[in-house]
This record gives sequence, structure tokens and C-alpha cells, in this order.
Amino acid sequence: KVDPRKDAHSNLLAKKETSSLYKLQFHNVKPECLEAYNKICQEVLPKIHEDKHYPCTLVGTWNTWYGEQDQAVHLWRYEGGYPALTEVMSKLRENREFVEFRKARSNMLLSRKNQLLLEFSFWNEPVPRSGPNIYELRSYQLRPGTMIEWGNYWARAIRFRQDGSEAVGGFFSQIGQLYMVHHLWAYKDLQTREDIRNAAWHKHGWEELVYYTVPLIQEMESRIMIPLKTSPLQ
Repeated sequence: KVDPRKDAHSNLLAKKETSSLYKLQFHNVKPECLEAYNKICQEVLPKIHEDKHYPCTLVGTWNTWYGEQDQAVHLWRYEGGYPALTEVMSKLRENREFVEFRKARSNMLLSRKNQLLLEFSFWNEPVPRSGPNIYELRSYQLRPGTMIEWGNYWARAIRFRQDGSEAVGGFFSQIGQLYMVHHLWAYKDLQTREDIRNAAWHKHGWEELVYYTVPLIQEMESRIMIPLKTSPLQ
């Protein structure tokens, strides 16, 4: 049963004190081109990140290690929401180096897709961190109409997963594939991930929250990702 709602998800679940918009990009790279793709990304993307001319920051950039292979994942933040996104896109069209980068990149890709996201109010703000770490991006396709329920349960569940500072960020889609949720976690290695996840089951209340959130999910996917050398999230 899904209760009727009286306001948009973006007003009920997103952070009120910020107006940041996030873009999550998935690029499926030709296997023989992955090294060259990483090279040009590490040359060009940090310049945009560091240039105050653009109201955006590169949150993180990775290659998928386990999950879909030969895939690059980029997460951008636009300070100022949709107007900032429009401004950045307009300025980049006039950036000759970026135009050439896009042309070179297009020859290396099999496919690409992106989503525009907002961050959940109860998650940490994703900030640069030192490494080495591996990152897990857990993506959930929810049943339409259940985003509020998901947010209510995870507002309580997140407290069980913050002891080791592994919670990086939590987001929900606004444009692209809808009713999508992405949770981003950082771990020292795969064994640490296993230990932390197992420890959550020994905390009273965690099993109940899992019990109630699982029926909200239509499909889920886990990616283990390695950050590129220039990623702010290491």
C-alpha cells in the first residue's frame, strides 16, 4: 500500500540548506581504449573542477572493478542547482579544449548515460577523502510511489552505518531513470567491507529496517569501483 503524497520528493527528502544538483555519468568504454580514456579524463576533468569560472566540482571519478566491466563513473556537483548546470554546459560549449576532449572521447565509448540527482537530507555531504579506498555504488530501482517510504526508513537506518565513516553520500534521481536511489560507500578493502556489513546485523533494529525496505526494491546493483589518481575521493 502506497499512501498519497501532498508534496514533491525533492521538497520532502532533499537537503534544504543547499541547492546542489548532482550528475552521475556512466560511460561504457571500448576495452582497448580504457587506458587512453582514463588519460584524457585525468588531463581535462581536473581543469574544469579547479576553474572558478565553472560553478561545479568533480566529486569523484572511478573505473568499475567488479560489476559492469570497462566502465567509467563520474559524479559532479553543481552549486546552485539547475541554473548552475545550464551555465556550465553553455560555457563548456565555448571551451575549445573540452570540445576536442568530447570528440576524442566519443571514439572510445560504446555507450553512455547520465542521471541528475538530489542528495538525501539525512546523508553525509560527499567531501574529498584520502586513500587508498575502494568504493561501492549500490543502486536501487524502487517501486514507483515508494521513495518517501525508502527515505523514512533510511533516515533511521543510516545511523547503523556511520561508525567507520564509510557512508559517503546518498542520492535519488530527478531526471533520467526515475525512482533510482544510489548509496556511495568507501572501504579500505573488500574484507573490511564484509566485516562492516556483517557487523550491522548485530545492531538491534537493523534487521527490522532491512525487512521493511526490501519489498520497496524492484532491482538492485552493486559496483565496486577504483578511483582514478585525480579523483577528489581517494
